[in-house]
Amino acid sequence: MTDIVRIATRRSPLALWQAEHVAGLLRRHHPGLEVELVKMVTQGDRILDAPLAKVGGKGLFVKELEQGLLDGRADLAVHSMKDVPVELPPGLHIGAVLAREDPRDALVSLNFPDLEALPPDARVGTSSLRRQCQLRQRFPGWRIASLRGNVGTRLDKLAAGGFDAIVLAAAGLVRLGEEGRITQWLDPDLCLPAIGQGAIGIECRRDDARIHELIAPLHHADTAVCVAAERALNARLQGGCQVPIAGFAVLEGGRLWLRGRVGRPDGTLLLKAETEGAPSAAEALGTGLAETLLARGADAILRAVYG
Repeated sequence: MTDIVRIATRRSPLALWQAEHVAGLLRRHHPGLEVELVKMVTQGDRILDAPLAKVGGKGLFVKELEQGLLDGRADLAVHSMKDVPVELPPGLHIGAVLAREDPRDALVSLNFPDLEALPPDARVGTSSLRRQCQLRQRFPGWRIASLRGNVGTRLDKLAAGGFDAIVLAAAGLVRLGEEGRITQWLDPDLCLPAIGQGAIGIECRRDDARIHELIAPLHHADTAVCVAAERALNARLQGGCQVPIAGFAVLEGGRLWLRGRVGRPDGTLLLKAETEGAPSAAEALGTGLAETLLARGADAILRAVYG
């Protein structure tokens, strides 16, 4: 039996950090194991001049990695769970989910101490329709513009003066050692996180018993339960990864609490719902919450977004 594990990863600094993190955990749990990174460029990395919603969503960030698993070039792929589509190719699945980093969004600004200090017509950068619909409801005068690229590119665009502030996932800043750039951590009550935000998932072949055994110690059951509820919500809403859908679950007192939101990108309508139940019913809770949002009009909002 080979003692080499090949990890498929994108080449962005954050993706490489995540892959190296998984490699380090594998080596720690399995001394002597050899781990190699198989670095790939995805279509989502190549197309930087258009909003993701217009070019196929965040699934563009995982397709090449999945092909690497299917054709045997790699044994596992490491993803940010918020980038992983609802449906995976036949033969592949998420074999492990790591403990979640802080799932909140973060405001980064060079001149303003918090959201309330920004001017009424502030120019704010974000690549997310989810953030856009929630922030525009609270601050309807903001001029929100698309902001693509890796974390460093986005920070450079802010420094160049293109924006009064930008909003991005705090987890990426923390993992890259840029936590000090954060101006304000955004409370989920204001900006509910994306499905799976802050969690790292390991995708692998369903029939690869060797990999399942190796990654088992990396699995964090509590995070996996929360992400399962969030992904079930997204699945019933038939949401892609770049839609104005938010979903965030937490475990408290032995119960699973799940909140979901669907909104118009212009912020004129934001549907909210929440539920709670046993962790063993995670997927049913997600599906049920989606039904509640659909009954309130979420389907019409999403149809309009998809055009």
